[in-house]
Amino acid sequence: MIDFTKIDYLKSGNEKQKKAYEVLTKYQVFDRLKSYSPILAGTIPIEIDIEESDLDIICEVKDEDEFEKLLSNFFPETEIKTERISIKGEDSIVFNFKLDEFPIEIFGQNIPTIEQNAYRHMMAEYKILQEKEEDFKQKIIELKKKGIKTEPAFGMLLKLENPYEDLLKF
Repeated sequence: MIDFTKIDYLKSGNEKQKKAYEVLTKYQVFDRLKSYSPILAGTIPIEIDIEESDLDIICEVKDEDEFEKLLSNFFPETEIKTERISIKGEDSIVFNFKLDEFPIEIFGQNIPTIEQNAYRHMMAEYKILQEKEEDFKQKIIELKKKGIKTEPAFGMLLKLENPYEDLLKF
């Protein structure tokens, strides 16, 4: 089983994963975010990404103001779009910017990263992909290319009523 809490696995992955590793290490993203327990989540780690997929990095953030200041100082030359949102009553902060060819999204919540839904969904999706044939994976990618988000794509193929909740049961 891949240890998704570290990014070393990207070095021996597909071409996009190798490029992602190069960019993340070149800009020392995970070193800079180390105290926030960063994890690369989403579609790139589990190889169901499409061309426009971004690098989703989740972090455990207790102080959003401090985190925002820190990120601004990390990448002063980069235009960063910041958004504060509430997800099911949980305050969250989202940063979007670009490093080289990769769009980056850094998501912070005051929840340990391995307990955040982005990580939990990715792990459930990874488990399902391990159990299914390659054809299933290709169907997910095709649905994503049509604009369907990842969880709903899994929901359609697995006939889940509420994919965001039901995937957490896997």
